[in-house]
Amino acid sequence: MKQRWSSWALTAGALTISATALAADPGTAMLANACAGCHGTHGGSAGLTMPSLAAQSKTAIVEAMKKFKSGERPSSIMGRLAKGYTDQQIDQLGEFFSKQKLHFTHQQVDMAKAKKGADLQEANCSRCHLDDGKDGKDDTPVMASQWLPYLQMQMELYQSGKRKMPEKMAEKVKPLSKEDLDALLHFYASVNK
Repeated sequence: MKQRWSSWALTAGALTISATALAADPGTAMLANACAGCHGTHGGSAGLTMPSLAAQSKTAIVEAMKKFKSGERPSSIMGRLAKGYTDQQIDQLGEFFSKQKLHFTHQQVDMAKAKKGADLQEANCSRCHLDDGKDGKDDTPVMASQWLPYLQMQMELYQSGKRKMPEKMAEKVKPLSKEDLDALLHFYASVNK
């Protein structure tokens, strides 16, 4: 009986994935499937150090991929992978992931820090990271529900200068203390609806 349920679940899962893949251009869906190993099916990451791509703006994804490709953005793997994509394919990936639903995570965060971070978000970041970070203005990435370890790693890269911080972000981030930034990241990680 247990094996029967497992087979049923596997079949249902395969049909669901197939139906979604068929809804997108087959070439684009195949490109996006190559990203699923790290960024999860449809861009919903299950890895603590991997960002979710689902619901990011097309511009944010395209800009990130181009920076990985040129080496402007530091990485251990993405730089090498990005070099394998044409500009057209990068554009297709941006389009695909921008149309996916936001992937909400349910992770443990320090709620006291998240509460403080909510106030800091409203006062400092809400003009670009819209709706509690669930949307982004122009090329601003979606921050809501990204994995906390990923957010902390990226902030360390910004703070160390290894990753270039956008000017408008730097204006808001530089006056904040280390504790403020930690609270802000806990807030973004806590957004799950």
